[in-house]
Amino acid sequence: MRGFAEHRRIATVALVVGNYDEAIAWYVGRLGFVLSDDVDLGGGKRWVTVTPPNGQGARLLLAEASGEEQASRIGNQTGGRVFLFLETDDFSSDHQSMLAQGVEFREAPRHEAYGTVAVFADLYGNLWDLIEPKRRG
Repeated sequence: MRGFAEHRRIATVALVVGNYDEAIAWYVGRLGFVLSDDVDLGGGKRWVTVTPPNGQGARLLLAEASGEEQASRIGNQTGGRVFLFLETDDFSSDHQSMLAQGVEFREAPRHEAYGTVAVFADLYGNLWDLIEPKRRG
């Protein structure tokens, strides 16, 4: 396409949360993410990002809800659909680790044409897929 830089990517996805610190504790403690940024912006706002431990993929911006409208979206930013996809190259190991950390899976692992997958909920009820894509070739 004309006029667009060739090397663009989705770098950060905002996730509305109820509280910065409880969200940090859950994503770091239960999913093993790394706290990348926690910057005080003043007025109670912070720039808080977490990433998977390998640093690959988009960062999550943990955005504390401000006001009733934003608070009403906590845990249901997509109308009940799976919202985020956590890819792994070792489904079994990650699934067991997450279960041991108290992550709530909404279903047993299943094998699909595209890979092994199971839906889990984060601390607010947002739905995620833990997925090991099928290898090609």
